[in-house]
Amino acid sequence: MQMILQDVWKVACSSSSPAKIIIPARNSYLVKPIDFPGPCLSNVTLRVSGILVAPQDPEVWDGLNVHKWLYFHGVKQLTIEGGGLIDGRGQKWWARSCKTNESNAITFHKCKNLKVRNVTLVNSQQMHMAFTNCMHVAASGVTVIAPADSPNTDGIHISSTTHVELKNVVVGTGDDCISIVGYSSQIRIKNIVCGPGHGISIGSLGKNNTSAAVQDVIVDGAVLFNTENGVRIKTWQGGSGFARKITFQNILMRNVSNPIIIDQYYCDSPLPCLNQTSAVHIDSISFRNIKGASETEGAIMFLCSDSCPCKRLYLENVELVWLSGIAKSVCWESYGTTTGLIAPPSCIPSDDKAIQNDNNSDSSTSLQKHDHAFI
Repeated sequence: MQMILQDVWKVACSSSSPAKIIIPARNSYLVKPIDFPGPCLSNVTLRVSGILVAPQDPEVWDGLNVHKWLYFHGVKQLTIEGGGLIDGRGQKWWARSCKTNESNAITFHKCKNLKVRNVTLVNSQQMHMAFTNCMHVAASGVTVIAPADSPNTDGIHISSTTHVELKNVVVGTGDDCISIVGYSSQIRIKNIVCGPGHGISIGSLGKNNTSAAVQDVIVDGAVLFNTENGVRIKTWQGGSGFARKITFQNILMRNVSNPIIIDQYYCDSPLPCLNQTSAVHIDSISFRNIKGASETEGAIMFLCSDSCPCKRLYLENVELVWLSGIAKSVCWESYGTTTGLIAPPSCIPSDDKAIQNDNNSDSSTSLQKHDHAFI
């Protein structure tokens, strides 16, 4: 199947008129890592009606591209249609150290005017679907399924990609249902079902003192259940750049730990992370019409940087309960406003105080207070 797909792609991509490739139904096809390069002369549609399966044993990938299984790059006017199944068969990869689970099931890199619809992906080696450095992406009817304990199996990963419309998506996996990183902007996400997994995340941003710029993101309409987080912004100490103009609205939570969380002390490392004074700036973040049940006491957590406080946070009609007691809001260097019923009661002071406190905190003392307050 490998050589056939490559040959058919070359013919379709070089056609001066629109071309369609169909993976026939009622059969499974073993496909090793494969490139689908552009640019193409006209529109290309790939319809997956059958079942594509990856090599199951990691050793089979030796000498091949272990980072990407199905790799589309430099293609314009591409459509991927489903109806069948794309199975990464990642179980043996998961058994290794999570840091060696390198392959994504589908990667789109530097693609433009891309459509993905009615595609089902299961059990990827790592991320299921990644958009990197793409423009004008429309994805709908995507389903992602992997066990809750499968490491690093993000559902949909958006990195340095702009003008994205993602709707009617169902993700249950072992990591973020949706993650947005890099220099991504103008992202619209609507009607998402997420669970199990780690929720819907902006980040992580700023790892290893890097820069990021995520802005103009709207998540409108989501149901999250049995997830480790709800809607989250996570940044590393020492980073730079910003996450701003981000809205989460019309969201229902069921048995979700950390339903609303901003964490500027994120540290996904076996060793403690060093305290650093620089941080990714977080500004103009809105949470509207968010309701449901928290699995943790801290239903609203804003843990922001001493040197770069979170500003212009906005809460409107947020109702979160903790079934084991009284839910709490926890705030650190976070400022903003609220409207309507907020439960648990908001702890964010007004934005006016942020200006006064910007340059008046000692980072080491403040971080010690932070560690004590939130253990």
